[in-house]
Amino acid sequence: MIRKARKLLFFVLTTGKCNLRCKYCGGSFPEERVPAMPTYELSLLKELIENDPEPIVAFYGGEPLIQAGVIRQVMDNIEAKFLIQTNGTLWDNLDWDYWRRMDAILLSIDGTEKTTDGYRGLGTYRKVTQAAKAFRKYGYEGDLIARMAVSERTDIYSDVLHLINLRLFDHVHWQLDVGWSDSWIDFDKWCSDSYEPGIDRLVQFWIEELRRGRVHGIVPFLGILKRLREGGCNPPCGAGVNAIAILPNGEIRACPIAYDAEWALLGKLGQTSYSEMRRKMLGCGIVGECKSCAYLRGCGGRCLYMNRERYWGEGGLKKICNVTKYTIDAISNVNNEAYAIMNDLGMGYEALDYPKFNNSTEIVP
Repeated sequence: MIRKARKLLFFVLTTGKCNLRCKYCGGSFPEERVPAMPTYELSLLKELIENDPEPIVAFYGGEPLIQAGVIRQVMDNIEAKFLIQTNGTLWDNLDWDYWRRMDAILLSIDGTEKTTDGYRGLGTYRKVTQAAKAFRKYGYEGDLIARMAVSERTDIYSDVLHLINLRLFDHVHWQLDVGWSDSWIDFDKWCSDSYEPGIDRLVQFWIEELRRGRVHGIVPFLGILKRLREGGCNPPCGAGVNAIAILPNGEIRACPIAYDAEWALLGKLGQTSYSEMRRKMLGCGIVGECKSCAYLRGCGGRCLYMNRERYWGEGGLKKICNVTKYTIDAISNVNNEAYAIMNDLGMGYEALDYPKFNNSTEIVP
């Protein structure tokens, strides 16, 4: 008998369309694979989600707010924790009553105005910060997360610090645009000259602020500390383990970006039972050398899609592993000190315990 998963995260793709054409993804999914709006009956989605006693629903796209009506329908008819990953430019498509019910809002913003607009288009930074200010003005009480995509024009130290200093966001998370992008000019040089020194500076800033009693919500730091302490899901985002995606065509997939990968297909709404889906999930985890790596506890295989697809080849995968190990080492080096500081402050490790549930932050950049 398949035991029902608790707190399964359901990525609900409301659309494959996006209103932006960011440099690292190019915009919308192919419509023949990820339609512009759901083609299934809401009752089928409700039936699947209600198999889980503590479901989490993440609205995803494309840009999910293009189909704000789908969001309203789901929230009106399904009991769950709700969160959304959005570029924030269409935030007023959804009424405040729905926003306040979101347990987490992840706004795509890549750092400074120059960095963000350079990746996402002129004026995007202004629109996203306006959205964040509106949520604060209206008293949003959930977790407001700045979700960065990081590529070659990013200065990780300056861009993360900028978002912290805005004092609009509870947490800042980033994901490296690696493993599938062909836009890099010199990944190795960027890692050695920019990213890795930036990680060192950021860790030093974070620990110095911790000594002053200020816990900055830098998600990779908090999340990796938690994994080093407790272990966790492999991969850390939960793809195929405690997270699945429902595409607008009703396909159930292990990962929201694996829209055309055979290994990721778990079934289809109305045709696949919950227990059958769970059985298929057992066969779509991380593979290869990641399973026996000494860094598995902290890394968790990093990304299921990258682990399975390997678009950069074995040499490219090794480069990504090296920069991931560098990041984990940088955090591991302050592990004991961080908890000692928290103890001295009388705060305990609970103040560093993040995330409390799978809120769709991938943890390991």
